[in-house]
Order: sequence, then C-alpha cells, then structure tokens
Amino acid sequence: MAGDIAKVRGLPRVRVGDRLGDEGGTDRVPYFAPPTLETVVRPVRPGDAARLHAALAALADQDPLIGTRALPDGGGTSVLLYGEVQKEIIAATLAEEFGVEALFEPSSTVLRERPVGTGEASEAIERHGGHAFWATVGLRVEPGSPGSGTVFRRDTELGALPHAFDRAVEETVHRTLGQGLYGWPVTDCVVSLTRSGFSSVMSVAADFRNLTPLVLMAALARAGTRVYEPCHEYELEVPLNALGAVTGALVTAGAQLLDTRVSPTVCVVLGTIPARNVPSLEQRLPGLTRGESVWWSSNAGDRLYAGAPPLRERADGNPLNRAEYLRYVAGVVRG
Repeated sequence: MAGDIAKVRGLPRVRVGDRLGDEGGTDRVPYFAPPTLETVVRPVRPGDAARLHAALAALADQDPLIGTRALPDGGGTSVLLYGEVQKEIIAATLAEEFGVEALFEPSSTVLRERPVGTGEASEAIERHGGHAFWATVGLRVEPGSPGSGTVFRRDTELGALPHAFDRAVEETVHRTLGQGLYGWPVTDCVVSLTRSGFSSVMSVAADFRNLTPLVLMAALARAGTRVYEPCHEYELEVPLNALGAVTGALVTAGAQLLDTRVSPTVCVVLGTIPARNVPSLEQRLPGLTRGESVWWSSNAGDRLYAGAPPLRERADGNPLNRAEYLRYVAGVVRG
C-alpha cells in the first residue's frame, strides 16, 4: 500500500530513483527535490581523511541523491543533506561498512543560482600565435525552464569536433556550473555550443577542458545570475491567544502568511518560510505558545534570496570576490 515501508533484497545494482515492477503506462518522471543542507564531514583520526572521502564517494555512487566534493584543505569532504537525521545514518554507515569514524560540522543552507538573461563569449585559436590554448570555444548561456537543471546543446555543425573534444566541452560545462558567480550551483540553465575549432596537429582534450570554464564563466557573467534559497511550506496550529506573538515571530523569520483558519480556541496558519529559518522558529514556538503548538513543514521549492546573497567558498579554497572574479574571466585568455 502507498506509504508503507518494505525491505527488498537481492537487487545489488538498484539505485535511488529506479522503478520496480510494471510502469503501468504512466508518463510521470520520478522527481526528487535537490538537497537543501550542506555539511562538512571530517575524520575523527586525521590519518583517515583519504579513506573517509573514498567511503563517501562510494555512498554517493550508490545513492545519486548524496552529493560530495573534497575541500581544498585536504581534511574534509562537503556532503549535501536532506535533513539532520541523515547525518546519523551516514555516520553509522561509515562506521559499520567502512570502519571510518566521522565528525559532522553544523549544517548550512544550500542556495542556487539562475541566469537572469542571455550572455555569450568565445575564444579562438589565434592564427599568428598569442593564444593560451589550442582550442576554439564559443558558448551562449540563457535561462532554462523551471526544474530543467542544466541543459547542454550544440548549435555547431554535427561532427565539427572530434568526439573526445566534444565530450570534454560538455563534461566541463556541467562541472563548472557547480559553482556560479556567487559560488552556488547554477540550475535551470541552457548552455549552447555556438563556436568550435581545433588544430589537427596541436590540439588535445585538455585544451578544451581548460578553456571551457573561462569562456563559460565570461558568458555567465554577461547573462548575470540571481540567487535563490530553498523554502518550506508550513502548517502551524496555535492557541488563539498566542496568534499575535506567533505571527510576529513568523514575520521576523521571513515567512509568508498565505492563509489563516480561525476557530473559537485555535488558529491554523499556512504559508512558506525560508528553510534556513525553520530550526530557529521551531525552537521559539514552545515558549510562545506554552507548548501548545503543532508545526508541520515540507520542501516547497525555492524563492529569490532576500537581501545581498552570501558568497560561497570556491572549490580552490578562496572566498569568491565577485568584482575581482568578473574582471578575471573577462580577460583571462588574452593579455
């Protein structure tokens, strides 16, 4: 029955998102909302750093909803989460299956960037020298439909690049968009290859892997991005005499009040709230309602970040200075 929990054995290659049984002719595509939390995992014993990262990478291979990235300090790994309970599950799995004890730092909210407009950039092999890479790459960045993720297209002639070079461009585009202008993952974005070229004698795939991020970030800078934060939809039941205090707390937490249902003794408030403010509000509710509140919330997509968005640390360990970075990508190849 729907909602029941079952344990299935004997299917070692099954991954999260796979469908079991007859699809029944449905055209629905399974959808999992992206994780909204990020934590840093470090080994209890410093010498286990490599084993810890390998174990987390193995878990990510088993479950595509677990995202990992090694941090530049070499001692920790960033892991994407859906909730605090997942920390306990991962910690237990690491200890039991891999023999690695791990410590988890406090979680932070994962934001996302979306392009605002359309931007293009290109770099070509210079006929008389002066180029940094033996490659020609032109890219256009534009907004995609909501929920589409990152889409890569080719406006160039089919077969214009050897397969290895073409794959190098596509793979590098997806990897580079893991961190946008503010350092957050870029989503709902269409990237089109508008120009390509190579030298049959000098070009190698590394030329395209090294040049593509520079062209892509220059195009993204011209398109511009906005930062969005994950939100929860909530339903809150409180005593009627505590409604004023609770409403004030909701507004302070950045919540939107979409509907209110009042009865003689209780009131039910419905709306949305930034995911980053949910834990602090949950801690305040018992004091505001004398322990008589009922709170429920679930993921509800995202919305434009209110105020100046925070800058996320780049993969190279340096804080992202947006002004300096845009000047860098504007002229990194030539000059």
